[in-house]
Amino acid sequence: MRGERAEVWRPAVEFLRLYHREQPDAGSLEDRLAEVRAELDDTGTYRHTGEELAFGARVAWRNSNRCIGRLYWRSLQVRDLRHLGDGAGDAAAIAKECAAHLRIATNGGRIRPLISVFAPAAPGRPGPRIHSDQLIRYAGYRDRDGRVTGDPLNTGLTDLALGLGWRPGERTPFDVLPLIVRGAGGAPRLFPLPQDAVLEVPLDHPEQPWSEQWGLRWHAVPAVSDMCLEIGGICYPAAPFNGWYMGTEIGARNLADTDRYDLLPRVAGSLGLDTGTDRSLWKDRALVELNRAVLHSFDRAGVTMADHHTESRRFLQHIAREGQKGRQVGADWSWIVPPMSGAATPVFHRTYDATERTPAFVRHGRTTG
Repeated sequence: MRGERAEVWRPAVEFLRLYHREQPDAGSLEDRLAEVRAELDDTGTYRHTGEELAFGARVAWRNSNRCIGRLYWRSLQVRDLRHLGDGAGDAAAIAKECAAHLRIATNGGRIRPLISVFAPAAPGRPGPRIHSDQLIRYAGYRDRDGRVTGDPLNTGLTDLALGLGWRPGERTPFDVLPLIVRGAGGAPRLFPLPQDAVLEVPLDHPEQPWSEQWGLRWHAVPAVSDMCLEIGGICYPAAPFNGWYMGTEIGARNLADTDRYDLLPRVAGSLGLDTGTDRSLWKDRALVELNRAVLHSFDRAGVTMADHHTESRRFLQHIAREGQKGRQVGADWSWIVPPMSGAATPVFHRTYDATERTPAFVRHGRTTG
């Protein structure tokens, strides 16, 4: 077997061996390899069984070196939607199922880990794409002076949406962007998310009135949507997936980073802190209070959220559990260590094997199939 077929065959064999090793009731490995080889010879690709797809998606989460929340990888629910996305006209159906994904994952605030897998890429067919990097993103409007209302991370996506005909009303800091989806070989299309698919949490501090006065909020479900789910040499380019937020993702990054909402100076001012010198540690103190507001607000709303101390301990539990199974856990230290109080968490005081394993979630451009 040569060329593109060989590039798929090798990872297919590796994946199927892993699947049959961890799923001893899966049947004959030799028979399944023969089926896949025949299908590859005939079509240049092959189709996973439903069980293989679910296993591959869960193991891709298990292999995600940048994710601290992998203790729960077995709980990932898998929606097999591979019948959608192999045609240019499927964008509307994909967008509808993305909204359904958000409703199912939200679960009234008790967030469910969930993945929705659309049609794979195949020879001569690139597969569908979701241009938004998460299903829910807030717009970033750049004015002529370069100032941004909203999330500066999303100015490019906002410009794309506006260019495709999106017409927001009053431009606020927390306008939910429409989905931008294309079917296989089709042009990008806009699809506003229904209001009932987007749960947002108003952010309020347990003691200070500033956050309520500022109208802060954040959405409940972090559904990543621009990565390829790669299983056994097959790329599923549209496979949105989610767990739940860790508080620091919002409080120490999204709202605090200088190239995002940059709220630390505002928080510090409201607290009466001395921002004229770094030695007052005003940034540190403001960061703690902003993160307290995030955790307090999600708890009050009954929405699942992890804190960085608990999740750090659970990650070490995950490493121990995987070690008992004879499996090595890969990790990227710079992502696993929380962006606040890192040295106060047990994950800080370790080194990790950064080897990338498959199945995996990968950025587009590093895929096969």
